[in-house]
Amino acid sequence: MLEIGPRWVRLACLSVLCLFLCLPGQSDSRRAPKIPRCPATCSCTKDSAFCVDTKAIPKSFPPGIISLTMVNAAFTTIPEGAFSHLHLLQFLFIENNDIQALSKHTFRGLKSLTHLSLSNNNLQQLPRDLFKHLDILTDLDLRGNSFRCDCKIKWLVDWMEKTNTSVPAIYCASPFEFQGRRIRDLTPRDFNCISADFAVYETFPFHSVSVESYEFNGDQFVAFAQPDSGFCTLYIWDHVEMVFRRFHNITSRSAVYCKPVVINNTLYMVVAQLFGGSHIYKWEEDPQRFVKIQDIDTSRVRKPNFVETFQLDGEWYFVVADSSKAGSTSIYRWYSNGFYSHQSLHPWHRDTHVEFLDVGGKPHLILSSASQPPVVYQWNRSQKQFAFHSQITELADVQMVKHFWVRKVLYLCLTRFIGDSKILRWEGQRFVEIQTLPSRGSMAVYPFIVGLRQYLILGSDFSFSRVYLWDDLTQRFQPFQELNMRAPRGFNLVSVDNKDILLAASFKGNTLAYQHLVVDLSAK
Repeated sequence: MLEIGPRWVRLACLSVLCLFLCLPGQSDSRRAPKIPRCPATCSCTKDSAFCVDTKAIPKSFPPGIISLTMVNAAFTTIPEGAFSHLHLLQFLFIENNDIQALSKHTFRGLKSLTHLSLSNNNLQQLPRDLFKHLDILTDLDLRGNSFRCDCKIKWLVDWMEKTNTSVPAIYCASPFEFQGRRIRDLTPRDFNCISADFAVYETFPFHSVSVESYEFNGDQFVAFAQPDSGFCTLYIWDHVEMVFRRFHNITSRSAVYCKPVVINNTLYMVVAQLFGGSHIYKWEEDPQRFVKIQDIDTSRVRKPNFVETFQLDGEWYFVVADSSKAGSTSIYRWYSNGFYSHQSLHPWHRDTHVEFLDVGGKPHLILSSASQPPVVYQWNRSQKQFAFHSQITELADVQMVKHFWVRKVLYLCLTRFIGDSKILRWEGQRFVEIQTLPSRGSMAVYPFIVGLRQYLILGSDFSFSRVYLWDDLTQRFQPFQELNMRAPRGFNLVSVDNKDILLAASFKGNTLAYQHLVVDLSAK
């Protein structure tokens, strides 16, 4: 045999050849790419896959699959993008399973899908806009599911009304009022999906015992009586920052109520104090300040608790509820340059609150008292005086009476500190009790309207304050929301810049502002 070169040369050549053949990309480049196999729980043909008892949606399928069927699956939810690796899929049958929930984006990426079946599963609702990107979907089967026809399915009613996709009849399983009804026969008007929520919007770092709002020179203001400093503190609404910011203080010793009133484009502030007498201030623009213009007779008003303003026959009045044993609830009338004593009411009864209301064109005052049930005074136009008219109820311990109207019917709410609060309805000759509201520790009540919604909030010193919503069907208040505030003493609603803000004066905690937020339950 012919040998070429010495032995070590032949070995070197062999090593170089082996190194060359083992270099990356040399031998591998000649191998065909690995084709995904049909999953173990599936049967596959050239373009379809049929899967049974699958524990999870397989991550890979042979190429070219355009039809997928899954039955008797061992999972109950399908996550986002579960089929995104099957972008050629045209037919998807997820049938006869126990599927209970889908992700909003379960079918993301299936641009070629024309037929989809989710029949005979355990679906009660479907995520909003589940079929939004299935642009060429022609057939959808949702039969055999237990759909709950509430706000979560309202979007499906809208979609079925507008889509060209063929959808066989499906029916409501619940709630009771829709049970057995065909979903296609429902309309968006069948669903009451607009709710609301009161959320903390702004916190004021001080205690307060009263809050009043007013508009002046095109601006929105609120006035707080602060028990710690004794001041009347004014805040102005900032239309840029969308918050209340501090504007001015009226220095006083022991303010318990700060009541604004605008007469002939001039702003006055009645400042009721526990000590040192009560006073009336006038706002001056140059320089901007409040100037005291008048003292309120301390022989009449000794321990003020509340101030109410009102107009009668074009003339302005205010009344101070006096809660002392020796004082008297007193009415003051405006005369060209100041308020002057007009009438004394209800002496020796320790009044806590006064409510002005007009019933059938007849003005009335309702006085709440710590020593007797609330009483009504009626205006006598000829004498220009209020005269005792009636007693509302035998209930004692009524801290405050507030009135409200629903569809031209007059109602009263009587709040009590020890007993339950009451809702009364005017029956033409007298008030009749129609509802009891639990309200242990309540010192303040406030009925108010936002949009078409009639609310009532009951404060509490011992637990959460409760917001109620009026139900037209039962003509009663229904519990709506609980708010965490400490010893509330007054409430006021301000509507500004498309915001509805409920202010809460707190005797033992921070004063709070809650925003009324409208919530569309069908959008979740």
